[in-house]
Amino acid sequence: MYWNGIQNGLAAARHAWSRLPESESGTTDDRERDEFSSRQSTSDSVESLDYEIIENYAYREEQAQRGKLYLSYYVGVKWLFSLLIGIGTGLAAVFINLAVENFAGWKFAATLSINQHSYFAGFIVYAFSNLALVFSSVFIVTHFAPAAAGSGIPEIKGYLNGIDTPGILLFRTLIGKIFGSIGSVGGGLALGKEGPLVHTGACIASLLGQGGSTKYHISSRWLQVFKTDRDRRDLVTCGCAAGVAAAFRAPVGGVLFALEEVTSWWRSQLMWRVFFTSAVVAVVVRSAMGWCKNGNCGHFGSGGFIIWDISGGQEDYSFKELLPMAVIGVIGGLLGALFNQLTLYIASWRRNHLHKKGTRFKIIEVCLVSLITSAISFGLPLLRKCSPCPDSEANSSIECPRKPGMYGNYVNFYCVKDKEYNDLATIFFNTQDDAIRNLFSAKTFHEYSAQSLLTFLVMFYSLAVVTYGTAVPAGQFVPGIMIGSTYGRLVGMFVVNFYKKLNVEEGTYALLGAASFLGGSMRMTVSLCVIMVEITNNLKLLPLIMLVLLISKAVGDIFNEGFYEAQAHLRGIPLLESRPRQYMRKMTAKEACTNQKVVYFPRIVKVADLVSVLRSNKHNGFPVIDHSRSGETLVIGLILRSQVLVLLQSKLDFQHNPLPYDTRGSLPIRHTSSEFVKPVSSKGISIEDIHLSQEDLEMYIDLAPFLNPSPYLVPEDMSLAKVYNLFRQLGLRHIFVVPRASRVIGLITRKDLLEEDREDSATMELQSTSLTVLAGGSNKVSDPCLKSL
Repeated sequence: MYWNGIQNGLAAARHAWSRLPESESGTTDDRERDEFSSRQSTSDSVESLDYEIIENYAYREEQAQRGKLYLSYYVGVKWLFSLLIGIGTGLAAVFINLAVENFAGWKFAATLSINQHSYFAGFIVYAFSNLALVFSSVFIVTHFAPAAAGSGIPEIKGYLNGIDTPGILLFRTLIGKIFGSIGSVGGGLALGKEGPLVHTGACIASLLGQGGSTKYHISSRWLQVFKTDRDRRDLVTCGCAAGVAAAFRAPVGGVLFALEEVTSWWRSQLMWRVFFTSAVVAVVVRSAMGWCKNGNCGHFGSGGFIIWDISGGQEDYSFKELLPMAVIGVIGGLLGALFNQLTLYIASWRRNHLHKKGTRFKIIEVCLVSLITSAISFGLPLLRKCSPCPDSEANSSIECPRKPGMYGNYVNFYCVKDKEYNDLATIFFNTQDDAIRNLFSAKTFHEYSAQSLLTFLVMFYSLAVVTYGTAVPAGQFVPGIMIGSTYGRLVGMFVVNFYKKLNVEEGTYALLGAASFLGGSMRMTVSLCVIMVEITNNLKLLPLIMLVLLISKAVGDIFNEGFYEAQAHLRGIPLLESRPRQYMRKMTAKEACTNQKVVYFPRIVKVADLVSVLRSNKHNGFPVIDHSRSGETLVIGLILRSQVLVLLQSKLDFQHNPLPYDTRGSLPIRHTSSEFVKPVSSKGISIEDIHLSQEDLEMYIDLAPFLNPSPYLVPEDMSLAKVYNLFRQLGLRHIFVVPRASRVIGLITRKDLLEEDREDSATMELQSTSLTVLAGGSNKVSDPCLKSL
């Protein structure tokens, strides 16, 4: 009976929390097909990236002319760019942290100093300082860099998944992200700078890859080596890892974050470069921290660069503590799933109603949120009674109360006596990094009351839900850690009171709570586990962090998808997830493309026909067909819309007669492969930008030298799930669906791909000849290659 009640409750909760479809009737497969169709319609307006190598005539000629010297130069520049990405991202993180710490330090010092005379005047200074910083952030975003709003991780994840969102990697987006993060985080909003740092690293990597910014006249020709989307993808991956490494001072966690969360394609060579970039970031950040310890950074104290060292905390744990730790995982999964759903609903309403009214409403909204946040963070500590400082002999390393303008525990706020502190102000009147350090701190028993922690949890949770999605750079890592560490410390207080004989640290449970909320919201496991270990410098807590992460992720997956995936779908970014949907196993490739009309070009095509086709549809890839001597139709390759537009704009390949080139001979190279590459984060050439005369329209173009002669093909009866895996793992943009082949001309096995098996070429040739005779006489198969291991 109880079990049935639990099952019914879970079913009801899952139904209430999940996004409701348009119709509640139908099976699960029907709903998934509807969702697939709606995403297809959404993706029609999104530009994909060309990660596939187009092996046309120009590409092959360029490869033939390049020797070992160019290959060494190419590899060396890759490593040089990895070094520059690490240095640039590390310096950007240093600048952001210094600015946030100094602005926050001046703000808190002035507020606490004025509070000694007038609390009303202190509130005016505090609120006005926050409002000025936040206004600068929203003004930069709305008037200079609209793509800098939000964390940027969903857009970067979409880019590495093969989707190009315009404007996300431009120079102005980088500037807007840096200065906007300083204003939004320094202004006290319930946001973090860690997500924007990932976007910042990706922008730096992309700008290096294209040689700078031509619009702002900051470019260099010798840096313009990596022009293809495939090369830029590797650089952006390094930038993402560098951003995480700079944000958390966790180089290994940055590598795993890029592998687990953002990228869809990986290889061992990329792993080395990403690891090298993260290591460079760690060196830059460590050097900056050492320089700032000498007092060269103003108000920059122990905060800014996140490292919450709790190595002096709880040394061991007992079996009895596993149950409350598992409860922390369940709470993290529930609160994380609820957070995802609430932010999704509010962000959807904001995008569909409020933000459509114009820039003015975006600015007003952010300013109102800033004023509300200032009123709550200043007013709630006034309602709390001060607590007497603990005995100094219990922990002589902690000063109580702290001096005004200094960071740390035991803040004196609205306290009559000298040896008193306000526990709620200890959280609110610190930067987020130092507030988390206070919550993680060990040997500070009974520093916080349960009422204060619960009050902060409810208010900060609500503020984080409302604030995310506004027109400012916003990350969710640190707010998630603050939320999780608050309820984790509450559970730790309960365990301390319940198991009085155990050596339990409340800070340990705060750490586990932070991990559980991030796992329940973002659904990361391996990378998040390593990040938490690196920033806390306590390897003994690794099994406990793994436990709560697994539980919180499992609980969160019951209700909805991860935070970044949900936000990506809300923004119309059609991500290809790691696994195909269940209904795809029941569909074939032919069934998936029955609603699409194939538009193709003949090999020799009239310019007027090209223009007409490009104007009448939005396709980005076109099959090119030719006819054999017997009249059979042959698919000879694939040509992209961007390639056709380049040919029409240059007019170099126009010819008066519909005669084909002889591709077996030498052709005049009028174009390089880089001419057909679309600029980064740009729409490229449009058909409206091309102006042709009537004489030009009557001419012809031979498409054979420019098309991709080896596109990927699948038979029409292949399952859609298999096509999905092939499409995602190879990073494709187009794939041809063809009828079942009538004959086989060869078979390649692993042995054909191994270098050492090519030594005995004479023997292999004899075997191949003998097999040709046998197969040709029985199965009509010519020139087979039927070797196996």
